Amino acid sequence: MKTRTRLVAAALMAAALFAIPLALTLNAQQPPLSPPGQASVKIGPATITIDYSRPSVRARKIMGGLVPYDKVWRTGANAATTLKTDAALDIGGATVPAGTYTIYSWPGEKAWKLIINKQTGQWGTQYDEKQDLARVDLKVESLPAPVEMFTMTLTAAGANAGTLTLEWETTKLSVPVKLK
Repeated sequence: MKTRTRLVAAALMAAALFAIPLALTLNAQQPPLSPPGQASVKIGPATITIDYSRPSVRARKIMGGLVPYDKVWRTGANAATTLKTDAALDIGGATVPAGTYTIYSWPGEKAWKLIINKQTGQWGTQYDEKQDLARVDLKVESLPAPVEMFTMTLTAAGANAGTLTLEWETTKLSVPVKLK
């Protein structure tokens, strides 16, 4: 009887040793739910880059749900969204010196604000209002078709200007960006 118990225990141990690495391998092959994204543009001599995570709708209510109105939103997912510029900018009327910043937003049913924050390197939900450099109005529009995955784009518009655009679900937000 002891031999049989030992054989069963050995078989279970071997199965576990095989199953754990297999499960870890299968889990490692799954794409992240909010993969990394990047928006970058060259406006005149300046390079502007935004690094963010791209959550998906996945049959959820986004605006006024996952993204609550009248509260700070991390503007993406996971780690804080970063804005890097190697030249001074005017973003929606606010002066933004060359450097690295965190981007948050303040969603509303009718109006949104983009928050440019001086604190960097934090998780996306760690927001300190005292570190705000500026809050600027975002132009709010409805999209004709839903956008499944949150998308940020930077586009040039002439030699010294461009636009930052955010799209998700049926909402499009934008703000002008100019060299200072």
